Amino acid sequence: MNSKDDYDVATSTWHAERPQKVLKHDDLFAVFDASGDCGRVSHSAEGLYFKDTRFLSRWTLRLDGGRFPLLLSSIHDDDGSALTATLANPTMEGMPKDLIGITRTKFLMAGCCHERLGLRNYDIHERFLQVAICVDADFKDLFEVRGTTRIANSSKPICRTIGNTIVFTYIGADAVDRATEVSFRPAPHDISQGEAKFRITLLPGGTTSIVTRVRCGDDSTAPADFGIISAYRAKRRDLQRKTGRIATVVTTNDVFNDLMCRCTSDVYMLLARTTHGYYPHAGIPWYSTIFGRDGILTALFMLWVDPNIAKGVLLYLAATQAKTRDPLTDAEPGKILHEQRQCEMANTGEVPFGRYYGTVDATPLFVVLAGEYWRRTGDEKTIRYIWPNIQAALRWCETDGDRDNDGFIEYHRQTPKGLANQGWKDSHDAIFHADGRAAEGPIALVEVQAYVYQALVNGAMLARHLGNADAARRYASRADSLLNAFHDAYWLDDCGTYALALDGSKQPCRVTASNAGHILTCDLARPEAARRVGMTLMETEMWSGWGVRTLATSMPRYNPMSYHNGSVWPHDNAVLAMGLARFGMKREAARIFEGLYAAQSYQPDNRLPELFCGNPRRRGRGPVSYPVSCSPQAWAAAAPFALLGACLGIEIDHAGQVVTLRQPVLPAMTSDLRLNGIWIGDGVVDLRVIQSGGGAAVDVTRRTKEIAVNVVS
Repeated sequence: MNSKDDYDVATSTWHAERPQKVLKHDDLFAVFDASGDCGRVSHSAEGLYFKDTRFLSRWTLRLDGGRFPLLLSSIHDDDGSALTATLANPTMEGMPKDLIGITRTKFLMAGCCHERLGLRNYDIHERFLQVAICVDADFKDLFEVRGTTRIANSSKPICRTIGNTIVFTYIGADAVDRATEVSFRPAPHDISQGEAKFRITLLPGGTTSIVTRVRCGDDSTAPADFGIISAYRAKRRDLQRKTGRIATVVTTNDVFNDLMCRCTSDVYMLLARTTHGYYPHAGIPWYSTIFGRDGILTALFMLWVDPNIAKGVLLYLAATQAKTRDPLTDAEPGKILHEQRQCEMANTGEVPFGRYYGTVDATPLFVVLAGEYWRRTGDEKTIRYIWPNIQAALRWCETDGDRDNDGFIEYHRQTPKGLANQGWKDSHDAIFHADGRAAEGPIALVEVQAYVYQALVNGAMLARHLGNADAARRYASRADSLLNAFHDAYWLDDCGTYALALDGSKQPCRVTASNAGHILTCDLARPEAARRVGMTLMETEMWSGWGVRTLATSMPRYNPMSYHNGSVWPHDNAVLAMGLARFGMKREAARIFEGLYAAQSYQPDNRLPELFCGNPRRRGRGPVSYPVSCSPQAWAAAAPFALLGACLGIEIDHAGQVVTLRQPVLPAMTSDLRLNGIWIGDGVVDLRVIQSGGGAAVDVTRRTKEIAVNVVS
């Protein structure tokens, strides 16, 4: 039996006081310090990772006598494609500080990390210095970096030099050959295992540069071209392809514009190319891989902005849907993937996440996304292609998902190596009773019933469209049955909310948590109950000032520093805002947006993290950071688009060629907003939304094809 801490992230691996800079492209990502180095400190997550393995654990720049340069600034490009650190020489023997300017520009492309190191002499005298680049590769599995103890024994990395290249090789316990090649141009004056040295002479005003390429590979990767210019051009073209048809948001508030630009660049940086289209990796550093739930929610948040993300998610999850029963991976026919890893510990079975299905909500959410994608795009070809997968997912909800046949979907892990809790709050201590006792399974989470209800409604809609009347009636009938049974089983009138879950004895977990707010995203909640849930969410016990907490402060396990029992998650708040707006609580939805906007302004690189602590907001102070929070995180980066869509009430109907704004309200951060490039089929519309009294006025500034724009007061 696994201990509760088996997959926890060790707090020593991530330091809130040590700002990190991240880059990503497909299966490669990097975590640097602000100077562009990695590995200066031990027990950090810094490094260059490929397919969940750290291919470079050290990459440091030193000058004469082993001195580190002085950091002046460290910034990402606006689109997040490159990192530039500006440095200067420290005081060295015979040379005052700040005479040599140093610029490091780093970016990732096609399995390689490229760096151009530029040096300039600002002195009126000729200057001589030595530059040393020190590298190392430990090939640690990401789970090992996180703190999980290894079971399998593997070989030690081998380092050798070949010409102007330092090569590290490693054969894992999974029998995969992994290699890191560090090449330099021009050739170093001295090169040895782990270090390249350059002797530099700079005339007054003189400049020079050193180009480094780190190539990460296994037995499935092909050699890459060395050229940094061609690689950077390819990087730009790749980004243009990803963002070619996205809607953009521009306001009169430059800070708000920066927020939306950062969110856009983070979402598209996290997109990875697959054989089925682009898929958003969940987050850096711990979750830079495919997660079913994260990908689906990110796609739903971005649907009005760029539905192409949803297409890639649907096709990939359909291709990886479980077809057989495997207790070791919690797989059952029709179940949608939870997580997929390619690292050594997953390949050897030390962790069960090679292809793992231990999630209860990804399966209904897959059908929810399919229905919303069709409504947004009218892409019948894709829906017909994945229709067997949609049917299999709904069949799982009826069979293995509801083994006791009570109409509610429960989870119970089949492997002791798997996750004990299998909703989005998957911490070991996240599901409990009002006295603090852990809930015994099988557990029927409250929000999962809403996802299943909406999946049945969407499944019936798609079945009718595809001419399958029998399936449509069956799904609609099951949705009605769930609607009739849900309220009485879950409603807690004295608490003004729904129960967190039903335990294995069908006893409600009388806990006030954010989960209940997810019910508001569909018609499973009765209108009067929905409004009471909304009011409960915005009361002091739940509302932190930055956002809604995951758990009320009066609950026995409340801890603002807990992962799921009192913290604030942007994606959770985005779902809550979508539900509040759906029931006409637009001001409350805007309040959530305003709180997260304020929180983001305190974050490094103006970036919403995976989560932050749930401490109450204090005047003049920012939110308390969660020590091992991922940043960027896909569904956090996408959350502002969902929040904006909720405030504006954006609905896009491809069949009717209609864009509807239902009771639009602008958040306090702006009174004048433009939405440019909302595509419907081959047509496009641009809108301007202006604050007007208690609501907003909408103008159409550009329109092609016969696209109608409706504003519902």
